[in-house]
Amino acid sequence: MQVILFDTAVRNSLLPFTHTRPVADIRCGILTMRERWERFLNQPSSTLTVPYLQTVFPNQASTDNLYINGAVFANPSIADAVLKLNNGGVLAKGNLVIGYRTDKQSDSIDALPQAGNVQYDGDAYALQNVWDIFANNGNAILGDYKLLTYNKQSQPIPEHVTVTGRENLFIEEGAIINAGCIINASTGPVYIAKGSEILEGCMLRGPIAIGENAVVKMGAKIYSDTTIGAGCKVGGEVSNVVFFANSNKGHDGYLGNAVIGEWCNLGADTNCSNLKNNYDEIKIWDEHSNKSVKTGLTFCGLLMGDHSKCAINTMFNTGTVVGVSANIFGAGFPEKFVPSYCWGGSEGMTTYSFDRAMETATRMMARRSRMITDAERDMYRYIFDNTTAQRDLFAK
Repeated sequence: MQVILFDTAVRNSLLPFTHTRPVADIRCGILTMRERWERFLNQPSSTLTVPYLQTVFPNQASTDNLYINGAVFANPSIADAVLKLNNGGVLAKGNLVIGYRTDKQSDSIDALPQAGNVQYDGDAYALQNVWDIFANNGNAILGDYKLLTYNKQSQPIPEHVTVTGRENLFIEEGAIINAGCIINASTGPVYIAKGSEILEGCMLRGPIAIGENAVVKMGAKIYSDTTIGAGCKVGGEVSNVVFFANSNKGHDGYLGNAVIGEWCNLGADTNCSNLKNNYDEIKIWDEHSNKSVKTGLTFCGLLMGDHSKCAINTMFNTGTVVGVSANIFGAGFPEKFVPSYCWGGSEGMTTYSFDRAMETATRMMARRSRMITDAERDMYRYIFDNTTAQRDLFAK
C-alpha cells in the first residue's frame, strides 16, 4: 500500500508557504503534517499536488493507494480509521474529506472525491487558513510531545539550569543547555531536539519546541506556543512563532504570532507588530483572491515565505504577508503585502532579479551544506514567472 498525501483547494489559503511546498510539508507543532502522518501510519509517503510542485515532491502511486488529506492533523484514532478503509472507501468528517483508498492512480487534485461514504465519528482538525499555523501551534506541540517522548528517557537536566515543571522538559541526546538558562515547563512541555543548543541566559516558557541543530542565541526570551525548526538560529523576543527550518532571527527585536518559512533571515533589531493600536480585528492580504480578508484575530504578526530577507532595523506592520525570495530594506513600514521577488521597501519596490535571488539562495543554503536541485530551481522560476502581475500591482 502506498500512502499519498494530497493537496486540496485549501492550499490557496495557505500562501505564501504553499508556493514552495505541499500542505503536508507545513510545520505546525514539533512535526510537519507529513511527519506526523508517517509516524502514526509507520510508513513513508509521497505527494499529490499541483503540477509545478510535483517534480520536487513526486507521486508514487501504485495499485493500492491510501490517499490522505495533507491538511488534516493526524492522531491515533484517525490514522486507525483510514487504515481500515477498503477499496473505494472515502473517510470524511462532515464535508471534510480525510482520506480514501483506491486501486486507481489519481494525477490531479481537481479529480479528488468531494464527499465521503464513511463518516468519522471522532474529532478531526485541519489547517484552513494561513494564520492557523501559529494559532494551532501550541496544541500541536502538546500532541507531538506525547508522541515523540512516549517510552523514552530524557537526558539529565544540567545543574546550572533553573527548571520549573521538570517532568515536562525533554532533552534529546546531544542537546546542550548552557549556564544561566531559565525554563518554565509548568505552563507546557519543552522539547529540545538532538544537536540543538540553548546559549547562556535564555528564558523559555512552554509549550516550546527546539528542532534539531537549532540555536537559541544568548539572552533570548522565548514565549509559549513557539516552534524553532531544525537548523534555525533565533534570538531576541519571540512569542507564538513557527520557524519552519534553516531560518535566522539571530538578534534582538520582537516577533509574535508569526510564521517564518525556510531560508529566511531577519536583520538585527527587526521588529514586527502583532497588535493594532485600536485593538481591532486584523485583516491580511489574500494573494490568491487578491483582496484583504478578516482573520478573526486580535493578534497576528508577520507571515514570511521561503528565502525572503529583511535588513537591519526593518519594521513590519500588523498582519504583514511577504512572499517568496523578497528582499526588504529601508526606513519606514513596507506594504502589508510584499509580493514574491520584490526588492526594496516603503520608498519603492522593484523586481528582484531571478538570477540574483538564486545566487543569494545558493550562498545561504551552502552554509547548511545544501544545494538547490534542478527541479527546485524550476519551481522557483515558475513562482517568479507567475507572480509578475502581483509585483506590477504593488510596485512603486
